[in-house]
Amino acid sequence: MKRNINRYFLEIRSPQDLKEVKKDSENYCINRLGSKDFQLNKFFYKNIGKKYEWFDRLAWNEKKWIDYVSDENVITYILKNSDDLVGYFEFILHKNKKEIEIAYFGILEEYFGKKLGGYLLSYAIKESFHQGSRRTWLHTCNLDHENALKNYLARGMKIFKTETIIR
Repeated sequence: MKRNINRYFLEIRSPQDLKEVKKDSENYCINRLGSKDFQLNKFFYKNIGKKYEWFDRLAWNEKKWIDYVSDENVITYILKNSDDLVGYFEFILHKNKKEIEIAYFGILEEYFGKKLGGYLLSYAIKESFHQGSRRTWLHTCNLDHENALKNYLARGMKIFKTETIIR
């Protein structure tokens, strides 16, 4: 059965455009992964993505995962509640363009409804500008969480391109 998938490309070009959500509890913290641990990326990708049909990386073998996370232009951040894993995002640095792509972003389902998506996205956008980005962008689609697009728009991102894919 064929179906239409609507994809939205969003960007933010200035930290002044960010409509930030602050964390509401001291128990939550976001840390950049110092060591490249493909198992964490793979864990989040599989556990967050299973509900939203993220499938392109499911066929990756261990070497492909290691190569990906070992790329100097890939940076992963983890959101935790005390010691519990909550969510993550991956940056892909496009240094020649002074841009950062938020390649993957998500919260584990048991943490839905706590406004953590807004907090995590705010942090990602702020961090991208701290790293010298002139433009931070991502894409989402109608298969992602029902609040994903709303969250991106609410944080000040703007749609710069849309497309429909038939799958």
